[in-house]
Parts: sequence; C-alpha cells; structure tokens
Amino acid sequence: MARTVDSAKRVMSGTYGELWCDGEKIAEVSEFQAKVTKNKETVIFCGQIMEDAKMISAKGAGSMTIFHVDSGFLEKEKDVKKGVDRRYTLVSKLADPDSWGAERVSVSNVSLDDLTLADWAAARLGSITKPFTFSDYDLLDLVEVR
Repeated sequence: MARTVDSAKRVMSGTYGELWCDGEKIAEVSEFQAKVTKNKETVIFCGQIMEDAKMISAKGAGSMTIFHVDSGFLEKEKDVKKGVDRRYTLVSKLADPDSWGAERVSVSNVSLDDLTLADWAAARLGSITKPFTFSDYDLLDLVEVR
C-alpha cells in the first residue's frame, strides 16, 4: 500500500497495459482482469459474538476484452468441439510512465470459459470479452514507492 502519494500522476492508467498469451503479445486487448477469490468456512468461537472465517481453498478467475481484429482465438480454440481444453499462460504488464515502476503478473493453467463464435452489431466496434479460470499465478514485478 502506498505510504504517500506525491501527485495524482502516480495513479496507474490502464492505457499503458499490455498482455501476452503464451509469449505472443495480444495487441488488440482493451481490458484485462485476474483475481483470486478465497473460499472460506465460518468459524464460531465460544465467548466471541463476531464470526470469523478460515480460508479452505481459492479460485483464480478473470476476463480479457479484445477488439475483434482477427480470428486468432477461434483458431486457438478450434478443437473445443473435440473435447480439447487448451491451456494458456497470460502475462499482464502495467507500466504507466508517470508511475513508480511496472507491475507484471503471470497467470497460468488458464482455461477459457467460453468460445464466442459471433458477436457484432451495426455502428459498434467489435469486441469480445473472454472470461477464464486459472490455477496458478506469479508476481513477476511489483511497484514500490520511491
């Protein structure tokens, strides 16, 4: 957590985000989110009115939104109807030049939740949101206050 912020310019802007899928830059990405949700069970202690909770597992999930430029993910996922669940590694980088550095996070064993075959409307830019799950992550680079 930031101990101090010297200027609003330190707030990182997603405009400077980048995404790679298995080492290939996804230039058409416009949004990316990956998060871990803790699954908890309630623990009640005698003599304590407030409930507590114990984490028993966790789940990784997220989504990416890409402009519809080509059929890249349709090609990558073409074997879904044969029962193939292809897995990926995604690396997110956020490097705003006004921030105190770059943040890179890797999520692995990524499985796309669905395959959008077609989605378009007149007078609207084409984009596709791809929800996914993952089972591992690594913090590659973190931003530290200077």
